[in-house]
Amino acid sequence: MGLTLDMGNLKGFVKDADLAALQPRLQKAHQDLTDKTGLGNDYLGWTRLPSSIPDTLLDELTALGKTVRAHSDCLVTIGIGGSYLGIRASLEFLRGAGGFPVYYAGHNMSADYHAELLQTLQKKNVTLAVISKSGTTTEPALAFRILKEFMAKKYSGAELQKRIICVTDGKKGALRQIAAQNGYQTYVIPDDVGGRFSVLTPVGLVPLAAAGVDVHALVRGARQAEQDYAVADIAANPCYQYAGCRRLLYQQGKKIEVLASFYDNMVSVNEWWKQLFGESEGKNGQGIFPASLIFSTDLHSMGQLLQDGERNIFETFVSIARVGSALQIPFDAQDLDKFNIVAGKDLDYVNKQGQIATAAAHAEGGVPNMTITLGRSDAEHLGRLYYFFERAVGISGYLSGVNPFDQPGVEAYKKKMFALLGKR
Repeated sequence: MGLTLDMGNLKGFVKDADLAALQPRLQKAHQDLTDKTGLGNDYLGWTRLPSSIPDTLLDELTALGKTVRAHSDCLVTIGIGGSYLGIRASLEFLRGAGGFPVYYAGHNMSADYHAELLQTLQKKNVTLAVISKSGTTTEPALAFRILKEFMAKKYSGAELQKRIICVTDGKKGALRQIAAQNGYQTYVIPDDVGGRFSVLTPVGLVPLAAAGVDVHALVRGARQAEQDYAVADIAANPCYQYAGCRRLLYQQGKKIEVLASFYDNMVSVNEWWKQLFGESEGKNGQGIFPASLIFSTDLHSMGQLLQDGERNIFETFVSIARVGSALQIPFDAQDLDKFNIVAGKDLDYVNKQGQIATAAAHAEGGVPNMTITLGRSDAEHLGRLYYFFERAVGISGYLSGVNPFDQPGVEAYKKKMFALLGKR
């Protein structure tokens, strides 16, 4: 089935003529991406990344994963932002893939969290995958110091070397230097792919393969998306329709986008999406604020505000056409809860009716919304979704006149923190 976009609940907010009127600007944005002539063009390697990944690399990573799982009880990935979110998002979306335990470090600076992690790892055979372009980003650098010491006490020589994998710059940086000095296995982060676009580079592929994810399928889905969304015509490209609708809604004062799903395995995908769009668009005093909710759980806490609050919100739902499990609702002779009306139905059928009802109610209440539907919750469809959002945010950024591929504001807090720490 692939991926579809339903814009039915945008009626009254987005007209076909308004979308069509965006075509000249969208054509320019499309050409800037395709020809690498727009802002931030040094970081457009992601646009053709799926088709440029050699199958031999995927074979190598699949073999690496089998080796890691043969000699280890678990994997620890060290990274933050784009070097963390895509890994976690993928594993949670795929519900743990092969069931190999994966732990995370360096995505915060909580002493309690990392001390607890070390305690958990004491009696396990561990492989580390440390991911950092420079090796000097505060959170993962400090976590690697701590875990490297832990690993050196636990293993030595060749045994230690095979248990630490570094994903970093091809030529320079602190992590590249550490890997070279200690003989750790390395994989390269491409120079022309920014962190938040890096899930389909070794940043994501190395740890995902180690955990048992089918990286061939993940990349296959992204390759199909790369091909499908290379069409400049907004009428034929759901990715560009999504980007165009976002722009039109923002111009109407809809300053907050809620990515909502009735599927719990979307929690970390939503977090990945928040970084992708927030860090790409939030510049020059503008940008849609990306928020996320998981329904129906969050309907019982946020439903009132969405239905009756300030009308500065629009929603994008992500649905899944076919889920992995069937769970029939049983008949109850007493029927005290009056739900025999759905006895014999699958629980996912009720879940989908909840989404349809919520989307309709919110649209009637002044919250326009659209729905992205994935055919299945598997690696191939996830790869397609990743590329869909990456392409959409590139177009969205160019439509709003910002460079979607830099993040100058991120440096502000770092400078102040380094000053407090006395770090040059």
